[in-house]
Amino acid sequence: MSRDRFSRRALLAWAAAAPIASAAARGKRIPVGLELYSVRNELSKDLAGTVRAVAKMGYQGVEFYAPYYDWTADTAKENRKLLDDLGMRCFSTHNGPKSFSPEGLPQAIELNQILGSQFIVLASAGRVNGLDGWKKVAEELNQAAEKTRPLGLRTGYHNHQAEFRMVEGKRPIEVLAANTEKDVMLQFDVGTCLEVGSDPVAWIHANPGRIRSLHCKDWSPEKGYKVLFGEGVAPWKKIFQAAEKTGGVEYYLIEQEGSDYPPLETVERCLASIRKLRPA
Repeated sequence: MSRDRFSRRALLAWAAAAPIASAAARGKRIPVGLELYSVRNELSKDLAGTVRAVAKMGYQGVEFYAPYYDWTADTAKENRKLLDDLGMRCFSTHNGPKSFSPEGLPQAIELNQILGSQFIVLASAGRVNGLDGWKKVAEELNQAAEKTRPLGLRTGYHNHQAEFRMVEGKRPIEVLAANTEKDVMLQFDVGTCLEVGSDPVAWIHANPGRIRSLHCKDWSPEKGYKVLFGEGVAPWKKIFQAAEKTGGVEYYLIEQEGSDYPPLETVERCLASIRKLRPA
């Protein structure tokens, strides 16, 4: 891929990102997107129809999850056109470790630039041994950031339960935060933090400017992740206030791992709930 091609796309990516960042800086309402894993079965059967249904509900953007990485450039262009036609954005993508490897990163970069994505997010580091292992993960994120930064793309890391559990007297998420560059996003999965007993509001305040997106996933002792957004134990109003005042949030993502309702109805209910709970 030529340097000129990268440069043109970099300019477009930065131009696309500006409205979101400036909206956050002005205190305006942050856009709400959908992590498409929430409707994965529907998406696998009819991607275009599912994305259209999500747009009709009022979602402003999406996050594509790992299978996108196997698309061709032409497929990515088709899906970018679909989003453009619907007035939607691809805020970010969820990726496996392959996307962050030296041989795999160029493919992730190309697809994310076509999609207009702002962040290439590592969805899981896989099996990691000890705090030294987590420091290596941080190093990999930094190395990827060095390559994406000049192109108008940023990298990020998505936590699960493991990152908030103690390892050798320290939480791995703290190791990642301390050992990554400030422009590496700490994409915050709220539900998994709650499940292991950590305080989501305190975590946001401890990392100003790093929490640029949140997976708005609730949790309850009775129903786990199948509780609908807004019906679990998460203190959402305090979370939103912290994210917008301190965290540097640029976009929210609804993520739902199941419920008592069909998936499309589930994410529609979640969107209605987040609209009620967001601060004015």
